Amino acid sequence: MGARLAIEVSEAARFQLPLEVLMHIGLGLPISDPAALLDWARRADAGPFSTLGLLDRLVYDNPEPLVALGMIAGATSRIKVQTEVLIAPLREPTLLAKQAATLDRMSGGRLVLGLGVGGREDDHIASGTELRSRGRRMDEQLEIMRRLWSGRPYGTDCGPIGPAPLRPEGPELLFGGFQPAAIDRVGRWGGGFLAAAAPSWAGGLFDTARRSWKEYGRDGEPRIVAQVNVALGAPDLIEDARASMGAYYEFSGRAEFMLAGMLTTPDEIRTAISQFEDLGADEVMLYCYGRDADQVDRLADVIA
Repeated sequence: MGARLAIEVSEAARFQLPLEVLMHIGLGLPISDPAALLDWARRADAGPFSTLGLLDRLVYDNPEPLVALGMIAGATSRIKVQTEVLIAPLREPTLLAKQAATLDRMSGGRLVLGLGVGGREDDHIASGTELRSRGRRMDEQLEIMRRLWSGRPYGTDCGPIGPAPLRPEGPELLFGGFQPAAIDRVGRWGGGFLAAAAPSWAGGLFDTARRSWKEYGRDGEPRIVAQVNVALGAPDLIEDARASMGAYYEFSGRAEFMLAGMLTTPDEIRTAISQFEDLGADEVMLYCYGRDADQVDRLADVIA
């Protein structure tokens, strides 16, 4: 198949995969049963996956991602843990900086902090934040967090806030979004781009992220991460996944459109990975809504 995996030398030897490959494949965790996530995580950590991702909501029956990923990091040894995406404007920035730095240090640098502004009004009502100013608020948060991660004090009346992350610039950042202002943060803040878009229209978003990177004079290329929704198993599992995903996106009025993009066969998943690879993605996250942890093994077979 066109997709290729890149994992550590020891893991590559274990799965007999070529070492020159470039594509990483991550796994997005289901949000419907927090107690099951450690089983998912341990299986994924023993397999060919590069990253474990977790969605964020406030007014919803889902695990809080930083708490859940802290548990997952402690139960695994090599796999990255990624917020996909954390709704930053709902949170106070100094505490968020401290939480992220703590998880970064304790996981050995395995945290990837995916960030977005969110668009659900009830989340902002519950957190006491303004929906209309969420973009400006996130930029202010990023400035504060970068300052604290570098060891500088919060202000004249407040000293530095630790612990220090492993790198002075803090954990690796990814920015999600579809509008140019959101994607522009990739170059502005020096992070990668997380695209929850089908291969048929993700290419333009990738190009926007790369253009932002160059306009801000960044060296090299931004890391591009694609996301695709999958469910692999018996019909009842797929129906369960469709119900969970439909409930999650019900607020948007476009749940049926999102459900139509769910991939449910090995060939569909392999084709999407190959298409994203052709577009230059560095990683593809296979996001699961079905609760059966045996999907981890089925998906490992698909990509191997």
